[in-house]
Amino acid sequence: MEQNRFDKIIDRRKTGCFKYDALQMLFGKSELLPMWVADMDFAVSDEIIAALSRRLKHPVFGYNLRLNDFSDAVISWQKRRFGWDVNKDWMLSVPGLVPAISLAVMALTEPGEGVLIQTPVYCPFYDAVLDHKRKLITSPLVNNNGVYSIDWQDLENKLQQAKLFIFCSPHNPVGRVWTEAELTKIGNLCAKYNVPVFADEIHADIVYPGYKHLPLASLNDFAEFCLTGVSPSKSFNIAGLATAVVLVANEEIRNKFSELNNKLHLYMGNTFGITALIAAYNESEGWLEDLLSYLNNNRMLLTDFVPRELPGVQLSPIEGTFLAWLDFRNWGLSDEELQNLIVNKAGLALEPGTEFGEDGKGFMRLNFGCPLSTLELALTRLQNLAKEYGCNRK
Repeated sequence: MEQNRFDKIIDRRKTGCFKYDALQMLFGKSELLPMWVADMDFAVSDEIIAALSRRLKHPVFGYNLRLNDFSDAVISWQKRRFGWDVNKDWMLSVPGLVPAISLAVMALTEPGEGVLIQTPVYCPFYDAVLDHKRKLITSPLVNNNGVYSIDWQDLENKLQQAKLFIFCSPHNPVGRVWTEAELTKIGNLCAKYNVPVFADEIHADIVYPGYKHLPLASLNDFAEFCLTGVSPSKSFNIAGLATAVVLVANEEIRNKFSELNNKLHLYMGNTFGITALIAAYNESEGWLEDLLSYLNNNRMLLTDFVPRELPGVQLSPIEGTFLAWLDFRNWGLSDEELQNLIVNKAGLALEPGTEFGEDGKGFMRLNFGCPLSTLELALTRLQNLAKEYGCNRK
């Protein structure tokens, strides 16, 4: 029987790989099973490799100009996958969505003004606000038995204090894929209080059966106050090629963002990132569908395994992303004690929940974008840990 391409174990150590080669620096041990930072352990599509190989044969790698094939690929992808008609004029190129979020904060707000985020959330959301001397405003998501929802009254109250809302969709780390009703309510509130939204939609392509990602800006007239960050970096595993796009329909907002982007010279781009994006969106859709099927199998394994074999650990429903949000609070350990056990007893590198803010205390994020055998090994280690240290242990 032919091996599934995603089953292949690829040795990434000593390649300058952050996920593996930074283990000693960040976790104090190099021989851990790394399931923390959000990149996958899968080879990229053959089509991306072929496109990069063709480009490599041209021996000059000077400054870049994105031709029509770049914008056409982005436009076509948004239309095919999400039914969203995007205009070429809306498109601003950036090296990644993390710098793009900081650009939005600096371009659209002044020091001391409020920027709203929903917590727990990806750590750079906090940094983009605090590093640029803006006022951090948080609206905690409501955790009801592992299922997260929005506190609408709190969100409305906080929007009245904000000059910008940074929105994560699908959500990292809790795995929510927001419904059309939720998105419409968010959009209506932002319109009511005239608050622009940076929608980080980097995980848009990783959504599971029964759920559907909708770009916030594709609904109603919300595009008039939205900046939408998109990239193939997560879904096609090419984060190291530093290529992303921000889509902004509103000319005034777009000009403010573009002016700062140009001043900081962040717009030129990576030769191979440009090539890879085109090959991903134009030629690698079949690879993505195979990936989604494989990830869904990993997801279902987690969904079955955690409640059965890890007493006291709660897994939030995984609607999107390749990231599992695990609640260890019932084990009665401090975050330091939990981290020590995960690293030194289980031999795992997971992302501590505290990286996602105060609401992440007692949690761990696990990246299941890996071969099934790797996930099974990690779960076995957690199972052994639970027998010795978990709650309900005898």
